[in-house]
Amino acid sequence: MTRRVLGPSTCALAAGLLLAGAASAQQAPVAATAAQTQWEIIEDPILRDMARLDRIAPFEDLAPLWDFVDPDLQRDVEAALRRLDLDADAAHQRLAVALIDLTDLDQPRVAAVNGDVMMYAASLPKIAVLLGAFEKIAQGKLALDPDTEALMRRMIRESNNEASTELMERVGKEYIARVLLSPRYRLYDPKHNGGLWVGKDYAAAGLWRRDPLHNLSHGATAMQVARFYYLLETGNLVTPEHSLMMKEILAHTALGHKFVASLRKIRPDAQLFRKSGSWGTFHSDSVLVERRGRSYIAVALSNDEQGARWLERIIVALDGIIFRASS
Repeated sequence: MTRRVLGPSTCALAAGLLLAGAASAQQAPVAATAAQTQWEIIEDPILRDMARLDRIAPFEDLAPLWDFVDPDLQRDVEAALRRLDLDADAAHQRLAVALIDLTDLDQPRVAAVNGDVMMYAASLPKIAVLLGAFEKIAQGKLALDPDTEALMRRMIRESNNEASTELMERVGKEYIARVLLSPRYRLYDPKHNGGLWVGKDYAAAGLWRRDPLHNLSHGATAMQVARFYYLLETGNLVTPEHSLMMKEILAHTALGHKFVASLRKIRPDAQLFRKSGSWGTFHSDSVLVERRGRSYIAVALSNDEQGARWLERIIVALDGIIFRASS
């Protein structure tokens, strides 16, 4: 796979077209054609704008993980879920898992179970707020001052809801959505059943809009979260410099549960870059692990009272798959 690093101007142009596209399109509506897929004619203004933009600035996927599914890795992940007695929960879509072996960044090895199933993900989609903030910073529309940096760190490392809500107000919920939908990232993509979405403050009030496909206020799919980390690792979130800044923020979690609880026991020498989420029966986690010259991305989303415990067990199995392959 050929990797290409883009500057912030590409996403700025796309976001601008999305924000401005509706008015001009209303003057010259585009009729549906046989080449258009069903989502392009959904009666939703964001998706209509997205379809129009694709005709102006076609999407070039810088993280086409679906193209790199590895049959051996896929079998290993499915077998691990059977050993953990979680295959029935996966079959009923109460569990979604993605594992990406990044040993060769140009040829990632990918496996996923329910990778495109969108679930409520609580605080995990705060990574989308982080991306939106850095896009706005790159455009010179948000200052990267000590106060903003503190909000980012509290939002990611402590998962502080007040800091998250304050940062979302500064960035703008619609702006965040446009970044996620843009052809620079396409981290929410109806062609893959959605993805990352943040349509509400992390507070009792503050709803802007739920996602167009599943009516979720804070949602994710395992594969789109994995794409976020892949873009981060390849320096393709905003710019390489901004990617490094985001990675540093993700590097020091104050929450030692789920994936981190297990990884700190079995791999104390590993570097972890992580964001998780929990609310009610919904438990999710995501991590980029770097250890002894190898790295991988793991994501799991669950809907069960025991979900947090599931994730502790799942990450041990996934880590074992990666490092067994290197032995």
